[in-house]
Amino acid sequence: MRANRLREIWATGKPATNFWLGLPCMLSAEIVGHQGWDSLTVDMQHGHIGFESMVAMLTAISSTASVPLVRVPWNAPGDVMRALDAGSYGVICPNVDTREQCERFIGSCRYAPQGYRSVGPKRAVLYGGADYIAKANDTVLAIVQVESALGLKNVGEIASVKGLDMIYIGPTDLALSLGRDIRAGLADSVLMKAIDEILAATRNAGIRSGIYCRNADDAKAMFAKGFDLATVTSDDALLAAGAAVAAKFR
Repeated sequence: MRANRLREIWATGKPATNFWLGLPCMLSAEIVGHQGWDSLTVDMQHGHIGFESMVAMLTAISSTASVPLVRVPWNAPGDVMRALDAGSYGVICPNVDTREQCERFIGSCRYAPQGYRSVGPKRAVLYGGADYIAKANDTVLAIVQVESALGLKNVGEIASVKGLDMIYIGPTDLALSLGRDIRAGLADSVLMKAIDEILAATRNAGIRSGIYCRNADDAKAMFAKGFDLATVTSDDALLAAGAAVAAKFR
């Protein structure tokens, strides 16, 4: 089976970069993938991406060295399994607040006996290889987002769920849930305390940690803290920034 480069990067002790894709375009996904990002996330939660666009984008990403990830809209087993069958090498599940919710998600990511994922990998075999079913449980990444006060309270139990590979932090939702001003971003001390608690929980459980950032400086700061993966920017952010600069040509 094709190796998961994120696992290989982490095995060397290095963190990995991530780029966020929210626009339903296979060409832009392929262009971004050729720029040297360690991983790309196809966002089906807040991105404007349906199933067909997601499959096309994963197909485009497969022409690059970037690891394809998908954030599903919610903790729905059918959506998780379809993303994996389409060739995603990791699924990010938003809004996981309890151990039970995490266990439900992990089960949908793993074939029996570790879970209840249904067999029918279709495109995943084309991308991963003929031995996909035998090796998928040890290759694809199961990632949950902790992004609420309740999730923060239960983070130790969530992190201890067998089969979980990473907790990924959504700082804006977490800040909002904690009653903070989301405009402060990572400069907010209460938010950063919560982030440190989640990072400590991942270390205690021996799993990976990831976080959404909006720029390279924040990503570097999170890497310095010990995060294993950081999202640096997104397609819509770069498009808006570039268009704003171009509009000032006069």
